[in-house]
Amino acid sequence: MSESEFPQTRTTAGAVRGRREGGLAVFRGIPYAQPPVGPARFAAPRPADRWDGVREALSFGPPPPQEAAFTDGAPAGPVPAGDDWLTVNVWTPEADPAALRPVMVWIYGGAYKIGSAADPGYDAGRLARDGDLVVVTLNYRVGMEGFAAIEGAPANRGLLDQVAALEWVRENITAFGGDPGRVTVFGESAGAGSIAALLAMPRARGLFGRAIAQSVPGTYFSDALAADIGEALAGELGLRPTVADLSGVDPRKLPEASVALSARMREYAHRWGAVALTPTPFSPVVDGDVLPVTPWEALAAGAARDVELIAGHNRDEYRLFLMMGGLLGRVDDAMAAQALATFGPVPDPGSAYRAAYPDASAERLFELVHSDWLFRMPTVRLAEAHIAAGGRAHLYELTWSAPVNGGALGACHGLDVPLTFGVRGGLGALLIGPEPPADAESLSARFRTSWTSFATTGDPGWAAYDTDRRLVQVLDVEPTVAAYPEEASRRLWERHTFAALPLTAA
Repeated sequence: MSESEFPQTRTTAGAVRGRREGGLAVFRGIPYAQPPVGPARFAAPRPADRWDGVREALSFGPPPPQEAAFTDGAPAGPVPAGDDWLTVNVWTPEADPAALRPVMVWIYGGAYKIGSAADPGYDAGRLARDGDLVVVTLNYRVGMEGFAAIEGAPANRGLLDQVAALEWVRENITAFGGDPGRVTVFGESAGAGSIAALLAMPRARGLFGRAIAQSVPGTYFSDALAADIGEALAGELGLRPTVADLSGVDPRKLPEASVALSARMREYAHRWGAVALTPTPFSPVVDGDVLPVTPWEALAAGAARDVELIAGHNRDEYRLFLMMGGLLGRVDDAMAAQALATFGPVPDPGSAYRAAYPDASAERLFELVHSDWLFRMPTVRLAEAHIAAGGRAHLYELTWSAPVNGGALGACHGLDVPLTFGVRGGLGALLIGPEPPADAESLSARFRTSWTSFATTGDPGWAAYDTDRRLVQVLDVEPTVAAYPEEASRRLWERHTFAALPLTAA
């Protein structure tokens, strides 16, 4: 077995052997923490056990337990069974401690209830090769294992996993040719929400110097709301939301509770408010400890002033969910009115949105207020909070339409992921198709160049955002820098506070 074909390096826990692929050394399935089972179930992550000899790092680790019906794509290679959910994967031009290349660490999305670094859409080979840098992807606990409020367990265990993975990067990435002093975290959807939380978390301070947050969701739970949802989740199994009760349930059976609850969340609208009308009962919890305050409050107070930030969203975020819910072409005036009343930011959001968008159809208004509440305005306001405290942020909007279904999905949620990685698997196959058109390839190259340039130098290729000119990178067939295109929505939301979502009835 040749060193050139199967490169080796040493981590703090032991030696690992990877594989040469496309000019890169690739290492998969390296534990960064102990399996969170048995006595470690629902606990904060614990350091990985050491091993003797050379550990094969050729296959992705098993995904964390999750709702099988929502798993996207198939793993790119064999995925072993087992409980070693907390693993990292590394793509590097050379596993040479002298190389000290920039490092990018990907945090996947999936509504805080699904996701795996084995998703073929997250293959980081092209990103590492084109950017001449090191890319790390990781698994973290999702669903009840990672985010449910459970008595006797720390809150936000999925976020604590991410911190542990970033600590692994700090301690080990030099052995893979990476510079622990030049780490950029990047992620989309729940991954971007996780990054926003990491920016606010004292435990994550100093673990990264740059961040790219793609479509930041605005949902963070209060303690009271999280506890009530946790009780409902455990109740689906006839149990209490305690470590003692839930640790006896097979981890692979536990997602059945969230499947059952998700199917009837609307029944809880009088208690959970807008959360009951979303597709997930999970979000980070503003618990006062792991996550002391919301990301907007933390950034406005200067918690991450020294971290350089890219934040952005897609123009038509919610259209993907319209399609998934079978609602494209079916939204009527009554549905639009309910959505505006539920999600709008002002005392009379129906009138305000109709005045701001006088030519919009009922379906367009329905889509706009969902997009604004869930992704677009939280993202913009995160950047504005950051710069208000003296930080630097670059803002973008993706306006290029997905080519599938005759462009009906527009620039929908998730479209930025295949453009970021430049691969056809996962979301790429769903939204772009098996053969990307030329404009998809050129736009993907633009994404990769901007992201890797930012990770290397701090400059993505366009000016930092400010509240005078409000210049953003508009990513389309012909990318341009222009005033923020969604000014009408921004004005509707400029006085809104993105607070921890409350329990609305006791």
